[in-house]
Amino acid sequence: MMHQSKRMLYTDLLRLWDEEVQAMDAKDWLGALAKLEEISEHTSRTLFNTAAAHLCLGQLDLALKALDMTIAKDERLAVGFFQRSAVMMQVDRLEEALSDCIWAQKHMRGNTVIDYKQLGLRFKLYSWQVLYNAAAVYCRMGQWEQARKVLLSVSQERGGGRGGNIEVALDSITNQEVLAPLLVPEGVVFRPRKQDVEQLKQRDFLGKAKVISSIIPNDDFGGFEPLRMQKPGFYEPKVDGAQDSRYMRMQVPFMARGPGQLTVPGGAMLFLFGEEDRDGMATVIYDGQRGLVPMSLLEPAEVKTTKSKKEKRVPNGIPLPPELKPPTRPKAQFNTSAPPRVRSISDTPPPSYTTATHAPLPASEPPKYTANAASDQNPSSSQGAEEESVVVKVHYTYTVALSVPLDTPYHELKEQIAQKLGQPASHLRLRQKQHGSRVLVPLCGEVEPGGTMQEVAEAGRATLWCQTEDPLANRTILYQMVALYDYAAQGPEDLEFSEGETIDILGEVNEEWLEGHCAGNIGIFPSCFAYRENADISETSQL
Repeated sequence: MMHQSKRMLYTDLLRLWDEEVQAMDAKDWLGALAKLEEISEHTSRTLFNTAAAHLCLGQLDLALKALDMTIAKDERLAVGFFQRSAVMMQVDRLEEALSDCIWAQKHMRGNTVIDYKQLGLRFKLYSWQVLYNAAAVYCRMGQWEQARKVLLSVSQERGGGRGGNIEVALDSITNQEVLAPLLVPEGVVFRPRKQDVEQLKQRDFLGKAKVISSIIPNDDFGGFEPLRMQKPGFYEPKVDGAQDSRYMRMQVPFMARGPGQLTVPGGAMLFLFGEEDRDGMATVIYDGQRGLVPMSLLEPAEVKTTKSKKEKRVPNGIPLPPELKPPTRPKAQFNTSAPPRVRSISDTPPPSYTTATHAPLPASEPPKYTANAASDQNPSSSQGAEEESVVVKVHYTYTVALSVPLDTPYHELKEQIAQKLGQPASHLRLRQKQHGSRVLVPLCGEVEPGGTMQEVAEAGRATLWCQTEDPLANRTILYQMVALYDYAAQGPEDLEFSEGETIDILGEVNEEWLEGHCAGNIGIFPSCFAYRENADISETSQL
């Protein structure tokens, strides 16, 4: 008689997984492997962790075997192909390493970056890192010109996180110096969800005994404590120490390479002053100076706060709702028609991977990694199209994209957008973000006629925000504010918005609540969820 093997409980998997992560944090690689060996039914993430532990011990063959099983479990895990390509280079299996680079780029699906934080891996995989490894393979093959072409295509791509790595790599290829492969940093592994791990702890639902009566004479208290009136205050959101601060730590030393950049030693504490820009650089304050450093080299720093400081901290949560009745608002007319389906602008693959990602390769030929395969076939036609047209991405309740000539006037663009959204053009308002500002301001052509897309287009692209203005009839806008965080409506009278959206302020309910208009809706919201960037903004809307 055959006996079926007993399946592993998910709670046991979580417990061993969590113990393995703790061992990796303590750099106990053998201890982590011992915990992983107790898991009888692996997932792609625990197999990836197994490969990471073997790499820390220098066991390349075992790490390669674990990565093979990782990809067998999840055939679309781009970071798995990226990690395996680097290991393949170290064991001198160059053609297979190049193939893994192609598959990693394909499974990125045209994205410039994939953040694996939601899956438990504190790592961002950039498209330029995959291409960098492809160039490293070509260096080992002796194909220096092909490696240089791949890196040149990386320098032309948009996206952050590169820093000065590509320029240094191009200099190394010019000197025919072999590039070292990029890997996921040592000790960075997939982690189980914190909420799931907390559920493993035993809980005492009965609690401890509590005295509810007193032996003091003439004490008439003999029951449970009555309900207390709720005191006015704030609902404090629960956040981790690293989330609650903007202090960052420099992972490796960084030497300033351009104007405005700072030279910072490894392990130094920085204050994050601004957000990441298009080049992957962030504005920080270090040693009394403000400058730029690569965002990819920063990691959140744990800031320990004493108990006395926590008690004196100014509350920054959601204020209690106002006691007065909230102001009434007009009934919004919603368009019941379904949003139109948006067709992709172009089916041409990006220059970051070859046509091998769209057509199967013959078994007898090794995969070719050509960065500009599509553009080499017809360079004159592609360059002419890029110079005469611009791709416009429009953020509405959903996102649409369209391609228009560079000299298209604003009013014609507005008509095309209105046709795609199924809304009247007179009810739409187009806005843009100017450099260095988070406020959405109206297009110049909305106020002064004669403007064209050439004024806002950059490198053949433009990003606009579209809001409906129908419910804001005969209302005066006092000023505008920018949303700092996402706010979900707590009641039918609340105004829901997302981070970065512009809110038209229509009135002040009290010191803590405002009445505003955003994306065609009117309601009230806590004032601490937005900030006023320009105090001089004021206008009257008579739509």
